[in-house]
Amino acid sequence: MHPIIFSKMDFSQSNLFGYIEDLQELTIIERPVRRSLKTPEEIERLTVDEELSDIERAVYLLSSGQDIQGTSVVANLPVLMRQNPAETLRRVLPKIREVLHVAGVEMQLTAAVSFLTVLQEESVSIHTYSHSFLHIILQNLEHRDAGVSNAWLETLLAVIEALPKETIRHEILNPLVSKAQLSQTLQSRLVSCKIMGKLANKFEAHIIKREILPLVKSLCHDVEYEVRTCMCRQLEHIAQGIGTELTKTVVLPELVELARDEGSSVRLAAFETLVNLLDMFDADDRSQTVLPLVKSFCEKSFKADESILVSLSFHLGKLCNGLYGIFTPEQHLRFLEFYKKLSTLGLQQENGHNDNQLQLQTLEQEKKYISVRKNCAYNFPAMIVFVDPKNFHLELYSIFFCLCHDPEVPVRYTMAMSFYEVAKLLNSGVYTIHKELVTLLQDESLEVLDALVGHLPEILELMTNGGENSGSESKLLSIPDLIPALTTAEQRAATSLKWRTHEKLLQKYACLPHIISSDQIYYRFLHRMLTIILTNNVLPVQKAAARTLCVYLRYNRKQEQRHEVIQKLIEQLGQGKSYWNRLRFLDTCEFIMELFSKSFFCKYFFLPVLELTHDPVANVRMKLCYLLPKVKSTLKIPTDKHLLQQLELCIRKLLCQEKDKDVLTIVKRTVLELDRMEISVDVFQKRFYENDLLDQEKERQEHLLLEMEQLEKEKQQNEGRSTNVNDKIFEKKRRDSKTSSVLAKSITLSVPVNSSGTSAGKEEKKSKLVRSQSFSTQALHPKYSNIDKCPNKSSATGYTSSVSGMGKGCMLSFSDDSFRTHSTGNSGNAAFPSSSSSRNLFNSADQKSNGNKETQSRKMSM
Repeated sequence: MHPIIFSKMDFSQSNLFGYIEDLQELTIIERPVRRSLKTPEEIERLTVDEELSDIERAVYLLSSGQDIQGTSVVANLPVLMRQNPAETLRRVLPKIREVLHVAGVEMQLTAAVSFLTVLQEESVSIHTYSHSFLHIILQNLEHRDAGVSNAWLETLLAVIEALPKETIRHEILNPLVSKAQLSQTLQSRLVSCKIMGKLANKFEAHIIKREILPLVKSLCHDVEYEVRTCMCRQLEHIAQGIGTELTKTVVLPELVELARDEGSSVRLAAFETLVNLLDMFDADDRSQTVLPLVKSFCEKSFKADESILVSLSFHLGKLCNGLYGIFTPEQHLRFLEFYKKLSTLGLQQENGHNDNQLQLQTLEQEKKYISVRKNCAYNFPAMIVFVDPKNFHLELYSIFFCLCHDPEVPVRYTMAMSFYEVAKLLNSGVYTIHKELVTLLQDESLEVLDALVGHLPEILELMTNGGENSGSESKLLSIPDLIPALTTAEQRAATSLKWRTHEKLLQKYACLPHIISSDQIYYRFLHRMLTIILTNNVLPVQKAAARTLCVYLRYNRKQEQRHEVIQKLIEQLGQGKSYWNRLRFLDTCEFIMELFSKSFFCKYFFLPVLELTHDPVANVRMKLCYLLPKVKSTLKIPTDKHLLQQLELCIRKLLCQEKDKDVLTIVKRTVLELDRMEISVDVFQKRFYENDLLDQEKERQEHLLLEMEQLEKEKQQNEGRSTNVNDKIFEKKRRDSKTSSVLAKSITLSVPVNSSGTSAGKEEKKSKLVRSQSFSTQALHPKYSNIDKCPNKSSATGYTSSVSGMGKGCMLSFSDDSFRTHSTGNSGNAAFPSSSSSRNLFNSADQKSNGNKETQSRKMSM
């Protein structure tokens, strides 16, 4: 035993008083806890008879209970209305109406929400609702607390949408005339403004003109700037209700006057309403009325009225495109320069300012400048439309560069969010912003990366293909730093605590087979995914990496690399020492069954999965039992009869030898499910129509990968052989020019003689090569969330089909440049072999390659 060592304590007078003070603080902390305990008398008052019904209990608590009990009853009002609406309206609602006169803020807010819920649930008819609830809502609109008043106003505005016109006119519009008078309180007039904006869409134009517009004009000239501001913002809704003609004659003059108001908030509201109503004004109104106002706003924003600067920068894109048709070239250039100035506001030292003046900028100004630049980033796509994408590099590229390198994260975040829109607008000129894409991928803030990742597959598609109309054949020539940027982004996300960003990034990286070549994916990304599965501690991240790895394996073009990855999955995951890795192996097998053909899974993964029935960890066996129905669905009879026997043997062992009760229960349930399953056969069946077609398509694509790999090898060998022959001929010509014609004749004569026996085979190989090249050049445009899924568009007439008949959605997209650069526009009509089993396909492909090599050696000897 180790001796207990007591720490040395200081019992000096100063420290002792410190201990006493600490104890006193503890007693102070405990006092509120003791005071909050209920006495027996208080508990007695809070106790309710359990034999009372819900309605009686609600009435009792509203009559003699405490505030917290009354609030609970009001919150439970929608439930009472669903259970017994008649009794609730007759007994409970009158009590609520009485209590609300003296209720506190909490009960008032709860009542407003409950009344709105009753309306939305339609527990009673709208006539009954207006008769019972509407008066209570109107009585509480002018509550002294602004929060309570706004809550009741929101409920009333929702009720107006459902009420009939006559009820609105008698119960709301008629009293509104008196409530909007100058003699009423400020709160009452503000409520009247918002109600009138809602009523504008409920009545015809002549009723609005006769009964509502006089009140609108009165409130636009109210003595309080809050009322003028509120009414100014409602003019947009009123204009939509009265139409274009009345808007031009009534609303526009009021907006012009309010735009020159002495209150800055009124001018701001008038400006925003003008921008939102641009579509309702004709060209004359825009050029003679709106444009001068906008110009004055822009001039004042930098001089005397900075309050409008943030709003102006937010609406500038909409404003420029709305007034585009009436701009002169000079005005067009002036507004563009104004946008450029806003985009760098606060970053550059203006003329006449020194360092001391810059240091005097308040924190509020700095926040305002950041908001302005953020709004400029938000409007950048609109400004590209304004200047025309053809002029982007000349007019806006420098601003785009500054916004992507802005020192503030919100600005760069907004640019990352709008990057895809910018790339779409630039189309064939998208190559000009590839450096900024790399910059944002390597941004120090993960928020920026997360914003960019949302549309990363679409952005990379545009970048690597150079737009829809571009004839770019070589991928990654325009973005040499793309792969290092992608790997750096993933590593930064992996080392951070934001695992959701990492998961999202790994999911989007499944698009890379369509972006870069198979070898680049294999050496730079595929092994990284396997490492994440083995080492990461976050389950969603591991699953995302597993699925992306399966996508990479699905589109890998080299059989040797595929076999290596499959072997590592089985050894490091399926046979791993950690049970966590073996669980992830089962997850990976689910993705394999989803992405690959049944034959592929049975050949490589069926038996390794069954080996886990002997796993020492119960959780692994349990997960395997859940997976067994999917495993059985991959079998085909009679080809996989021996695998079916292995499956049945493993299930028998589980039933006989399993000791864990939970696993045994799941095994018995799984056995019943397996007994009900029907296994597909090799012969085509109508009941398995869709699944068979999809599996047939997957298997055909897997076989085509092997064909393309073999054809590529033969092509390289033929090119090397022809190069050697040409060198020898050139050397002989140089040595003996006299015999060159004889040699040439002998060569031309010997070629058809030697190839006469194999001319048909050469033609067949040539057609296959043309077919595979055209196949590899066809672009795939899938939805990147499921890049691997193919629609069931195959023919139902067997397991053979030509490449030209394959649907675009089911075409593989490969990125090997050797195929793309030598592609032709024609696709062959040769049929693929039948897809009875991919195991036979792989073996036949190997035999075929050996046979081709022997044929080539015979040709060389001849």
